[in-house]
Amino acid sequence: MQPSALASTPLPLDAVILDLDGTMVDTLGDFAQALNRMLADLTLAPVAPELIVNMVGKGSEHLLRSVLGQVLSSTQGLQGDALTERVSALFPAAWDRYQAHYLDINGQFAQVYPGVVAGLEALRQRGLALACLTNKPLAFARPLLEAKGLSGYFSHVFGGDSFERKKPDPQPLLGACAALGTAPARTVMVGDSSNDAQAARAAGCPVWLVTYGYNHGQPIRAVAADAFLDSLAELA
Repeated sequence: MQPSALASTPLPLDAVILDLDGTMVDTLGDFAQALNRMLADLTLAPVAPELIVNMVGKGSEHLLRSVLGQVLSSTQGLQGDALTERVSALFPAAWDRYQAHYLDINGQFAQVYPGVVAGLEALRQRGLALACLTNKPLAFARPLLEAKGLSGYFSHVFGGDSFERKKPDPQPLLGACAALGTAPARTVMVGDSSNDAQAARAAGCPVWLVTYGYNHGQPIRAVAADAFLDSLAELA
């Protein structure tokens, strides 16, 4: 880990944008519960949490299609066009049931990572504006932040449906900077995956990555970043 994330940034900072899943809150338990309840509704086999973790980070639609594809491929042997067509046919009902289950259990099987509150407190004490930017739907993100006692730290919360495009596209970062009234070069993105890093680089934002998140099952230190954090408490 670099000795100081704050010292590693090229310019003084005015604001920090933080990812949610895998960065502030470990939501794998919520994903597993909601997805497997949805699969049961569709009379499909459950999916193991260790498979789900590699699919998280690109939005709920991508997660749902990936899970359906994994289950149908492994249990029914579907491949190629047949698999794509079957996933598309099941998706509307799957999405409806997934939304209902996720909203019902949102936050009940999730935990705030150690050091997150200390890190947020340190950033706030420095006078930095804070925003949360996640690919999770806004209707899921706001209640989760509230349930975990984190909502009060953020002046803005943006979900995967807050903008036309999601991370790794830079549009959400640029939109968040506009809402904060800060220049991208003075607004750091804190996340846990290559999606966060790609979006930040394209938007012109510095990027810090936590080492304990999801990152689609790939080593996070292989991703180019301005700093790596083993805990957000290091910001204190």
